[in-house]
Amino acid sequence: MSTPPRPRIPLARRLPGRTGDHDVAQDDAELEVGPPLDHAVGLPATRSIARQSLRHLGLPRTARAIRRMNHHDGGFDCPGCAWPEPEGHELPLEFCENGIKAVAEEATLRTITREFFARHPVADLRQRTEHWLGQQGRLTEPMHLAPGDTHYRPVSWEDATALVGRHLRAADDPDRAVFYTSGRTSNEAAFLYQALVRCHGTNNLPDCSNMCHESSGSALTETIGIGKGSVTINDVVGADLIVVAGQNPGTNHPRMLTALEQAKERGATIVTVNPLPEAGLQRFDNPQRLRGYVGRGTELTDLFLQVRLGGDLALFQAINALLLEAEDAAPGTVLDHAFLAEHCDGLESLTGHLRDLDWDAVLRATGLERAQIEEAAGLVARSDRIVVCWAMGLTQHRHAVPTIREVVNTLLLRGSIGRPGAGVCPVRGHSNVQGDRTMGIWEKPPEPFLAALERSLGVPMPRRHGHDVVDAIRAMRDGRVDVFFAMGGNFASATPDTAVTEAALARCALTVQVSTKLNRSHLVTGREALILPTLGRTDRDLGPDGAPRFVTVEDSMSVVHPSRGRFAPPSDAVRSEVDIVAAIARARFGPPPGADGGDGAAPAGDPAAVDWEGLAADYDRIRDRIAEVVPGFEDFRRRARWPHGFVLPHPPRDERRFETETGKARLTVNALEVLEVPPGRLLLQSLRSHDQYNTTIYGLDDRYRGIKRGRRVVLVHPDDLAARGLRDGALVDLVSEWADGERRAERFRLVAYPTARGCAAAYYPETNPLVPLDSTATTSNTPTSKGIVVRLEPVGPSDASAPAVA
Repeated sequence: MSTPPRPRIPLARRLPGRTGDHDVAQDDAELEVGPPLDHAVGLPATRSIARQSLRHLGLPRTARAIRRMNHHDGGFDCPGCAWPEPEGHELPLEFCENGIKAVAEEATLRTITREFFARHPVADLRQRTEHWLGQQGRLTEPMHLAPGDTHYRPVSWEDATALVGRHLRAADDPDRAVFYTSGRTSNEAAFLYQALVRCHGTNNLPDCSNMCHESSGSALTETIGIGKGSVTINDVVGADLIVVAGQNPGTNHPRMLTALEQAKERGATIVTVNPLPEAGLQRFDNPQRLRGYVGRGTELTDLFLQVRLGGDLALFQAINALLLEAEDAAPGTVLDHAFLAEHCDGLESLTGHLRDLDWDAVLRATGLERAQIEEAAGLVARSDRIVVCWAMGLTQHRHAVPTIREVVNTLLLRGSIGRPGAGVCPVRGHSNVQGDRTMGIWEKPPEPFLAALERSLGVPMPRRHGHDVVDAIRAMRDGRVDVFFAMGGNFASATPDTAVTEAALARCALTVQVSTKLNRSHLVTGREALILPTLGRTDRDLGPDGAPRFVTVEDSMSVVHPSRGRFAPPSDAVRSEVDIVAAIARARFGPPPGADGGDGAAPAGDPAAVDWEGLAADYDRIRDRIAEVVPGFEDFRRRARWPHGFVLPHPPRDERRFETETGKARLTVNALEVLEVPPGRLLLQSLRSHDQYNTTIYGLDDRYRGIKRGRRVVLVHPDDLAARGLRDGALVDLVSEWADGERRAERFRLVAYPTARGCAAAYYPETNPLVPLDSTATTSNTPTSKGIVVRLEPVGPSDASAPAVA
């Protein structure tokens, strides 16, 4: 018998700073809460796909999108997540619910014209929610917000790029400009973009990796010599044991569920590590199988470890200590001694460290029973092929890098790297976030990359490291940045400490957003601002000769493949990212030598001598430059046309070669950290709802967690509510506590939920104001969005009048 839905509780008082017809209070006025689900996909997902696609695309356009999405016969890559397509074959329908939502949002027939901006001053748009802004449609022409003006107004491309060029030239130091990148930028656009930035003279190239998997890259580079995952889809399907830690594939990477189902059918055991029970990891109702509709689908998780937030480090340390104990009890049966001797160092130090493991601290950190950890360690000890998958549940803690190093320890002890069916699997978010880093979008580029880029372009490259996201915000806050340029993304909403970030952006002289749709970052501006509309992944990209062009992307498992947009762009005034970069480069560096009738001579190393227009006109010319600079992209012009793509080299996977400081894979000693929380406080993690992808809000439902028509909720264990004298359904303010003071997010509805004791969860970007700018992971500098100490403050009389759970 199902639990009836909880009653609606209107948020009668509008939230501070939000007014108008579509403010936060309106969005949450019909909020409804029911029980969470224990299964994912199936018929509800199919219905959701139909509703979303038909609303935005219509039937003919939907049919075309479904036929072309993620298919190798001239289709386009999903603009959502980076989960790869199956190896060696394609399913008839290679998409998921959230992928269709992403396509529907991007390929929508709705458009925003100059009349829209004439009707809505920036002050009005600032009061609207992210959901409302995103639903207005595609941007169609460049818009300019002049100093002191109240409205964006149309501007020509020539005037817009000239304005950017003037501001960049006016700076007395190239580091006074910051160039942000989201993970949807293609390889070709990313390479040309970073070339422009470095020709300008700076390495200020923060990107969305800084806020998500930077900790993975830091830990993996140190321990195995490359900051990427080592597995393929076939490895996941062929594993004996799969550990999914700090990840919710049912919402964030739904196509991963198909691979997990295939692994289960081949006999794999799946261990899930998460503070929340997630529907997608409990039961998968595959919509491409009959039993996904009329049967019970596939039970995925065999062992659920409901770890306390931040307890993953302690968990993997305890597993490793138990592996050493098991080896002592039966020498030669647990550790892979041959692999350790030939390919690893640090075993003696690790062994000595783990012999003294504090089990009381482990149990306090994890919230688990010792018997549960012993069961997990037994599965690891008995499995020959082990894959560990993780996402931001591991990467966004202060001790994220040590945690991932400890995960690597587990795999190295068992010889599970560089073996079929085994390895590390950080599951990336945005569809080309890994490719952007490969193309050089990084504030700390390695010397070999800079030297090769210098040879290819004939321009000296800056060597001083630039700003990552957190340091970029600090620099803007301190008045050390004049120009902020964003190639995609929604910087103002994606970043921590929202009030500080918005004030920092406002200190810039010029902010520029290259975007497909309207978002909050267009409304949090410097003294002057530009919106430059660009093609999306689904849009047809025609060159100067009218011939179609294509781009390439790299998925989460290092496969590079082509992507061809098929839909007509929303207007003739929308340009590709590559064309935009080239135009800004020319505006920044001036005309090419000889363009003014002179002799064509140019000083050595002059960026004006780079043929920016020629590179933009023919993407193959960019691919030739990539082949000169980036290892693994040899003969890229030809290989870019391979329908199924090609796999980049990965030394640990391909030949058990580890390009670390010692030339071996590194077992590391990591101090055990326990996140201690003062009495009466909780540890809060931010997360996505099922109706969003990163900061893009598709709708106001979180079907799997039982949330409908609202987002300002905080999920708390019923016993934690009782201990604080709070009732399910009451309204509270969330107050985070940090060394520099308190931060507040107002009027959230309490939802009794089966999360780990002492922990809470709420959606971002609504909770980003609670994350202190200076609360970051060691080494990676990633904001600690999964470990925020908060208290819950009841809001007025609403607490007393809240109805009990039905």
